[in-house]
Amino acid sequence: MTIQEEIHGLGVKARAAAQALRAYSTEQKNAALEAIAKALEAARDEISAANAEDVAEAEAHGISPAMIDRLTLTDKRFAAMVQGVRDIIGLADPVGEIIWRRTRPSGIEIAKVREPFGVIAVVFESRPNVFVDTASLCLKTSNAIILRGGHEAIRSNKALNSAVRRGLALAGLPADAVQFVENPDHAGVTELVRSVGLVDVAIPRGGERLIRAMCEAALIPVLKHYKGVCHLYVDEGADLDMALKILDNAKVQRPSACNAAECLLVNAKVAAAFMPKVEAWAKERGVTLHEADADWGREWLSLDLNIGIVSDVEEAIRHVNHYGSHHSDAIVTADEARAKMFLRDVDSATVYWNASTRFTDGGEFGMGAEIGISTDKLHARGPMGLEELTTYKYTIKGDGTIRA
Repeated sequence: MTIQEEIHGLGVKARAAAQALRAYSTEQKNAALEAIAKALEAARDEISAANAEDVAEAEAHGISPAMIDRLTLTDKRFAAMVQGVRDIIGLADPVGEIIWRRTRPSGIEIAKVREPFGVIAVVFESRPNVFVDTASLCLKTSNAIILRGGHEAIRSNKALNSAVRRGLALAGLPADAVQFVENPDHAGVTELVRSVGLVDVAIPRGGERLIRAMCEAALIPVLKHYKGVCHLYVDEGADLDMALKILDNAKVQRPSACNAAECLLVNAKVAAAFMPKVEAWAKERGVTLHEADADWGREWLSLDLNIGIVSDVEEAIRHVNHYGSHHSDAIVTADEARAKMFLRDVDSATVYWNASTRFTDGGEFGMGAEIGISTDKLHARGPMGLEELTTYKYTIKGDGTIRA
């Protein structure tokens, strides 16, 4: 079987499963999610062993520390992954929600109603927990999903796929609602994003190179962000101790995350007081500071940080909008007027005042496990949860009504 035939077959089965999912109630979908959580717990040893093999092989091949971190499914992450499934059970099901309803002078009654996309393709790298997070979100919203993971996590993803499908079968939902592309051929990604009529939307979860390749090949919509060049601007009105605390969290807590700070901008009026604190902090925390102009737009995903001095909040805003990735950017200040200017004028999906950029996350936003973060401006922007995995239709009711 060619990769084209394999992807087509998965798409046909996913389309049938998506149609079947429309008939299941919220209670039935929640029962399936609980069955998946239990199946994952029952397969914990199998999944952990598979992940350990993936990690060992990745280390032997010299994969970067950032990728190894994303690949590793620790006990804490496994527990959080399973809890994430159960958290989604407690969230409101958006499918069938009436966004608005109105009656027109003609007598027709129009309702704008949320409904599933149908079939979603998710292509991701390294992080095996993405498999479960995305599958659970899609099931809650009555979407079928085709997942294609990176070759470095192939054993982990196979084990997770088996557990999830067992849970679906036990709950009486179509197992083909969740499918995994086992073939590592990169042509499979191209086939997925060209599957017009079978796949409705693609969501990449990986590096900029993967995302750009998908967008260039795609014939279907792609919801994405290319990279996370996130900024922290310390204003002249900032509490410097607060600023250092936020900087530490934004850069060090998990530097490989897309919402980690990659650039620190400091107002010239407080630079003499704040920069010695930053240098001492960097030495203590093992952070390498960079001041080269060539690095302004770089996503480090490591303990590296660009730093720059700006004259005022307007220059900071211009810098962020020019060099940033429209992902997550923050200002630290006690001045409300300058904070509001930053929040208004920075063209990013999430903008913070006196808080760490690390909060850009579906769970932290109360959405449950997110399927990704979008910096697009059409359909979804920022963390994408359940509502962002639905589209809508108009249903119109009449009584023999005809247009005059």
